[in-house]
Amino acid sequence: MPICVKEGLPAIEALANENIFIMSESRAEHQDIRTLRILIVNLMPTVIATETQLLRLLSNTSLQLSVEFLKISTHIPKNSILEHLHQFYMTFEEIKNKSYDGMIITGAPIGQLEFEEADCWDELCEVMEWAKYHVNSALYSCWSAYAALHYHFGLNKCNLSNKLSGIYAHTVNIRRHPIVRGFDDIFMAPHSRDIAINKEELLKISELDILAESEKAGVYLIADTNNKQLFVTGHCEFDRAALESEYIQDCLKGLNPKFPENFQIKDKSPFSKQTSWNSHASLLFSNWLNYYVYQQTPYRLSDIGYKNNIEKMGKLSVAK
Repeated sequence: MPICVKEGLPAIEALANENIFIMSESRAEHQDIRTLRILIVNLMPTVIATETQLLRLLSNTSLQLSVEFLKISTHIPKNSILEHLHQFYMTFEEIKNKSYDGMIITGAPIGQLEFEEADCWDELCEVMEWAKYHVNSALYSCWSAYAALHYHFGLNKCNLSNKLSGIYAHTVNIRRHPIVRGFDDIFMAPHSRDIAINKEELLKISELDILAESEKAGVYLIADTNNKQLFVTGHCEFDRAALESEYIQDCLKGLNPKFPENFQIKDKSPFSKQTSWNSHASLLFSNWLNYYVYQQTPYRLSDIGYKNNIEKMGKLSVAK
């Protein structure tokens, strides 16, 4: 099924060349169908590339989606196209009275700053609090996963002495969980970050499950027990150019980065022309859309806040 986005979005042409069907808003308006509404909060400096990567993954199901983009006014990437943001992105004021089946918040080039020192922190907290009553399920990627774990559960990050960059092997911890349904016993996923999380502190939180992790990259996939939030510490949405681009940018900044691990073909170009994580990324997003978004969302989006409040009150009653 197609994804509906605003007409003129650059990703439309790129994905059409991959035989991915993207539908314009005007055409979707003539259909009598309840599409799933997805909000993407894009904090990445590679604005258009990130849009394309995410829409590519969201297209791999039979569900019809309507995707909107949200900008954080206090966090405008330096190399972004302001006209593009103005044309295709909404502000929080424009969406705060709406509700969505699902929300994705991307990573961000915040580095090792404390969360509260990030320019986007206050507005991002407002969005995450709003999402409790206006979004059925949220998926957080890389930096935003750590930020959300800090905001919702009080978990602090750990700063790495060397940036973790490359493609790493992961294993599944809880095979019965729907999010990892169909995952291989060992699967690959990219990481590009200089922060991590203390696994021992994470294990103390009964509302969270560690679904997958890596011997080298650490905890990778975390889910809350309500099936409402999914935290992905890596960048499974990356295409092969993204990891290369981040490495080059770090070089230009004079950071003297290590070459991304497992990203080189011996005796050939220093940058890999192959990917080993596309199938995992597609399956992860498909499972999230199916089990966390489609199967749990109420038909009327206005019922999301009511439904989430009832679940919250039920937990309080059990706790008492």
